[in-house]
Amino acid sequence: MKKSLAIIGMLACMFGLVACGSESTGVEKPLCTPEEAASIGIQTVDNIDFIVRSDMIEQYASEEVSYNGLVSWKNALEDMGEFTEVKDVQSDIGSDQVVIDVTAGGTLRDAIVEIIVNKDGAATSISTTVQYSVGEMMSKAGLNTLIGMGTVFCVLILICLIISCFKLIPKVQGMFSGKDKKAEKTVAETAVDNTIAQIIKKEDDQELIAVIAAAIAASEGAASTDGYVVRSIRRR
Repeated sequence: MKKSLAIIGMLACMFGLVACGSESTGVEKPLCTPEEAASIGIQTVDNIDFIVRSDMIEQYASEEVSYNGLVSWKNALEDMGEFTEVKDVQSDIGSDQVVIDVTAGGTLRDAIVEIIVNKDGAATSISTTVQYSVGEMMSKAGLNTLIGMGTVFCVLILICLIISCFKLIPKVQGMFSGKDKKAEKTVAETAVDNTIAQIIKKEDDQELIAVIAAAIAASEGAASTDGYVVRSIRRR
């Protein structure tokens, strides 16, 4: 039943728009009278509110103008509250289009529904704008300004912190390079110690060989150790 009423209402509205867009031959005249424009505006708002309350918006998804108008009205209801009545209708009637501004009253705030109709009687745009008080607009403007300035200051502080950290980069590089130099120094010292140990060991072996050769020569009664060669030494 609700769907049928909504369809009938939209058809009636479209017939009104077509009647409003009728042209006459001869002298160019306005597309419609203020009374006709007011009737179209009131009927359009009533139909939009009925469709939204009946949750039938998706049925008009293929009609771009109607769908956008229904979504805009639904979003506006969050701030204007429940629709109560049409308070005023203003129209700007030209030779090529009609602009209808309908003041829709709500339990919280009023809203302006703007309906634009071309010379063919078809709606080209339907939008809803909530009317906020001066105090509310100033409050929103102040909040937006505060958020914007706060964001800017936070970014500036972050940039200052990043710049201040640049002086730590040489210190960090010095720490890592110091560790590398220390490791190289340790490796070099270890290599030197090993070399010295090998030299000392070799010198000790030479002395031991000389002592062994002398002992063997003495035991054999030889005058010198020239004929004796120690080829290996076994340590126990």
